[in-house]
Amino acid sequence: MGTGETAVPNRTPPPGSAFRPEDETPGNRKLIRPNLSELSERYPTRTFQQRKQAPAEQTNAESYYYLKQMAAKTPIVVVLTDGEEIRGWIEWYDKHCLKVNRERAPNLLIPKASIKYLFKQSEEEGFRGGNR
Repeated sequence: MGTGETAVPNRTPPPGSAFRPEDETPGNRKLIRPNLSELSERYPTRTFQQRKQAPAEQTNAESYYYLKQMAAKTPIVVVLTDGEEIRGWIEWYDKHCLKVNRERAPNLLIPKASIKYLFKQSEEEGFRGGNR
């Protein structure tokens, strides 16, 4: 060693460090990765029968309401999307239309898409008064 040079001791790195001494050869490390066949056995995928069922298209509440009003021939007011009011009672309905019978006026087949809302004619006073 020359002047001003000091010897550096050969230190071994602490365990778990990223450095390894030059004289150490890389070992055969085991890669930690789960076996895919074990995972498929442990967590089976859902089959078609296990999938969530789609909700019903309707709850039958609408059908129940229409049938009840039809049986009693309850006078109703149908308010259309343009604000026009039609008074009568429901004679018939299906998925897309209502048939409304009227006194001293022709019967109407009204598409449900053009109905804003409907209510019983007996509830008109409370409805028009703004209580709803």
